[in-house]
Amino acid sequence: MAARILLARHGQTAWSLSGKHTGRTDIPLLDEGRRGAKLLGERLHRAPWDGLSEVEIRTSPLVRASETCELAGFGGRVTPWDALMEWDYGPYEGMTPDEIKAVRPDWLIWRDGVPTGVPGTATPGESVADVTARVDEVVAWARAADRDVLVFAHGHVLRSLAARWLGFDLAFGARIRLDPTSLSILGWAYGEPAIERWNDTGHLA
Repeated sequence: MAARILLARHGQTAWSLSGKHTGRTDIPLLDEGRRGAKLLGERLHRAPWDGLSEVEIRTSPLVRASETCELAGFGGRVTPWDALMEWDYGPYEGMTPDEIKAVRPDWLIWRDGVPTGVPGTATPGESVADVTARVDEVVAWARAADRDVLVFAHGHVLRSLAARWLGFDLAFGARIRLDPTSLSILGWAYGEPAIERWNDTGHLA
């Protein structure tokens, strides 16, 4: 069977709850996020996943993702990977979509990216091309594996990863919402890349 990639978005944080763009700022999980991470882990340790003992696991090194992985019970098996870090929003870090659109009314991150190399900002920001190259590396790694893989990461980078898995431009990511502590699976159908499961939060009910 061709390898699949399981996607776990990190648990809820204060910034994800308020809609702020959270790129490289290391925001910790809320109590709700920690609870969700444990529930996700309990689900993945039951049938049909049974702890995913044969699965290779990687995480974004940012604390909200790595803590979700740890609380889900996979901390002893995971490898941190910078390629899974969230989009670097540059000067848009910490802003809500409404705040950004107040100065750029027609802005859409999936099409326009963020300003790059702006003096005085903590991080330079990433273009759509930058993020595409980064997630293409993850797709290539996952497809080269001889077994399923599991990644813990962030909303925009996981939506970008899904778009590229399916062979679409990053703009497709605008059409696939992804909630905190959700489980998704990218696989295959009739030999073509496909979404097997998306934004599944049944473990939180």
